[in-house]
Amino acid sequence: MQGGWLSSLPIPAIGLGTFMLMLLAAASGHSLRRLHVRRKKGPRESQASVAQEGYLLGSSLGLLGLLLAFSFGMVLNRYEHRRELVTTEANAIGTAYLRVQFLDEPHRSRLSALLLAYAENRIQLSQADNQDAYMARNDHLLTAMWAAVRAARESALQHGITTALLLTFNEVIDLDTERKIAWQLRVPEEVLVLVALYMTITAGVVGYSIDGPRGVRAAFVLFVLLALSVTVITDVNRPISGNARESQNAMKMLLSSLKAQPPGAFDVFLKRTSGGKTGAP
Repeated sequence: MQGGWLSSLPIPAIGLGTFMLMLLAAASGHSLRRLHVRRKKGPRESQASVAQEGYLLGSSLGLLGLLLAFSFGMVLNRYEHRRELVTTEANAIGTAYLRVQFLDEPHRSRLSALLLAYAENRIQLSQADNQDAYMARNDHLLTAMWAAVRAARESALQHGITTALLLTFNEVIDLDTERKIAWQLRVPEEVLVLVALYMTITAGVVGYSIDGPRGVRAAFVLFVLLALSVTVITDVNRPISGNARESQNAMKMLLSSLKAQPPGAFDVFLKRTSGGKTGAP
C-alpha cells in the first residue's frame, strides 16, 4: 500500500514488515493470555466464555476481510480506469492521425510524424521508472503538435476539417491530462492507517485466542496470506513504480499500425498526373 512516506518503501519490505508486525502482535496477545491463565486461580473457563472469544475472533477476522476487500476494490477500480484510458487515448491518436491525412503538405507529414513520436513516447513514459525525461519530451511534443495544428489552419479550412481537426487534437491533449491525474491517484492514507491498525489488533486477538501447535500453524498461515494480500494491494496501488502497471497493448498496436501506414499509403487511390498520364498507385 502507498501513501505519504509509505511510497518510498520497497514493496517486498512492506509485505515482510506487515507479516512481522502481525507476528509481534500475535506473540504479545499470546503472552497476555498466558499471563491471564497463570493469575487465574479459579475453575477453567466456561464454554460460554470460550464461545464469546470465538465470536469476537470471527467478527474481527470478518471485518478485516471487509477492509481488505474495500482497499483492493479501490486500487482495482483505479487500475481498470488507467487501463481504459490507454485504449481511449490510442483511439484518439489514431483518429487524429487519419484526419491529418486530409491536410496538404508539409502539414500532413509534420503532424503524422509528431503523432507517431508522441505515441512511441507515451509507451516509454508508461513503462519507465524515472519519468522525468519522457515527461519533458511528452510536453514538448504536445506543444509542437498544437503549433503544427495552428500552422495547418488554412489547409484545414480549404478541406473543411477545421472543427474536426481541432476537436481530435483537443481530445489528445485532454487525455494526456487525464492519464497524468490517474497516475497520481492513490488509496487515501487514512484508509491505509486504518487497515494497518486493524490488522495489528486482529493479530493480537488471534494470538490471545490460539491454543496449541495447531492454532499456531493456522495463525502463521493466516498471517502469510494477509501479508501477501497487502503486497498485492501495494503493487497495484503504485501505477508508476509498481509491477502491476496498466497494459500498453492498445498503444503498441496503434504504434505498429502508424508505422505500417505512412502518409503516402493513403494516396493509393489518388490520381497522380504526370505528362497527361495517370501514374501508378
